[in-house]
Amino acid sequence: MKLTFRKAIKADVQHIIEMLADDELGSQRENFQVPLPQSYVEAFEAIDKDRNQELIVVEAKNEVIGTLQLSFIQYLTYQGGVRAQIEAVRIRKAYRGQGLGESFFLWAIERAKERKAHVLQLTNDKQRPDAVRFYENLGFKASHEGMKLHF
Repeated sequence: MKLTFRKAIKADVQHIIEMLADDELGSQRENFQVPLPQSYVEAFEAIDKDRNQELIVVEAKNEVIGTLQLSFIQYLTYQGGVRAQIEAVRIRKAYRGQGLGESFFLWAIERAKERKAHVLQLTNDKQRPDAVRFYENLGFKASHEGMKLHF
């Protein structure tokens, strides 16, 4: 299957939110409806303006079938290095199990290298053990323990 990776446009936001909400955990935190709440449009516009944010979609047969967000974080450690953070990865349910997630991640790894990142990191909800195995098979290591403080 031919895949096209590209930066998301405003018209993609509805498809992206639909994918984010179509999931056990996502359905608890997203509010997918038509029309979308304005908060999603405002978030897209902020992401789109930020050169250190890349909201990406993958298309097959002219359909948006996946999404992820890459954030590039400049910092002082690692001699002024750049860290890439990958978030909000989804493949439409109908397309899962076909190797598309792996193709998408391999694309993201190459994109992080193009942007001169020295590391690509992600977090994983502990309620998703299958995702941990998927990431490990791609070479990711559980090198740190993360913590969050929700407001």
